[in-house]
Amino acid sequence: MTNQTGSDDEGVKLTELQSKRRGQRNLAIGLALLGFVCLFYAMTIVKLSGGMHH
Repeated sequence: MTNQTGSDDEGVKLTELQSKRRGQRNLAIGLALLGFVCLFYAMTIVKLSGGMHH
């Protein structure tokens, strides 16, 4: 069976090193995203709690 580009379904074969680096890169991106989520959560909590003291 072929996909839209006309090649077979097997796709690109990554070497073991490429696969390992892709996993490390995905982990780094995931941790950075988690850090941003935590930062925005903390900023929201600080802003909301700051308004309660007035």
